[in-house]
Amino acid sequence: MITVTLLEIDGVKGFPCILACTLLLFTVHAVPDETSVVLANVSEATDVSSENPTIKIYKYRNPSGVQSYSDRAPMGVKYEMVQFSCFACSPHSKVDWFNTPLQLRSFEAAINIAAEKHRVDPALIRAVIHAESAFKPGARSKKGALGLMQLMPDTAKDMGVANPLVPEDNIQGGVRYLAWLLEENSGNVMLATAAYNAGPGAVKRHNGIPPYEETQIYVKRVKILHDRYKKALTKTFSGHWVSQDDLIRR
Repeated sequence: MITVTLLEIDGVKGFPCILACTLLLFTVHAVPDETSVVLANVSEATDVSSENPTIKIYKYRNPSGVQSYSDRAPMGVKYEMVQFSCFACSPHSKVDWFNTPLQLRSFEAAINIAAEKHRVDPALIRAVIHAESAFKPGARSKKGALGLMQLMPDTAKDMGVANPLVPEDNIQGGVRYLAWLLEENSGNVMLATAAYNAGPGAVKRHNGIPPYEETQIYVKRVKILHDRYKKALTKTFSGHWVSQDDLIRR
């Protein structure tokens, strides 16, 4: 069982504390390519209906009132089941992507640190997190993708992430992977995000964005979010990225 508690320290939420964990067994997927084996954060993109057993994540508040996550239903308390496929992938989504509220302050420090370390636009990082999990750190998909940036177990391992449910670790691993995809695609953001969704092998095989409905919708929505986050974020003289509203208040 994995249980993650988010502590509130000096009014800042999002600091993870692992209360108890044992190992979960995951199936490692390999993505074939014509010439080599490549990293991939997905199982085969054409495998729409996974046969993997569903593992749920439960969100609740412990007796001390602290928000927690577990892979087992808690006893004696109200809880919310956090599980979905990619937030921005459903062709039937009713979300207005041009107007859905942005998350300009969530995980600010972790995103800025990862952006600087891996030289990735923080607006793009926020767009991918928004598209993948809607900023829910305990999110888990039916295929086993975990956390804010929905890392598959094998990708998390390759990126050096010990526990994908820890927000800071998940962001570091996800941004490192995104940086690699950007490098592989010569900085082309749309191809990199297509590869993040469908796998780099699929992008290479199709010599562009794969003709998968989910992937094409995902790329369009990430671009909408990316453009909106770019307009909403401002870099300060200290080199930190903050929301324009926060900058005005200063």
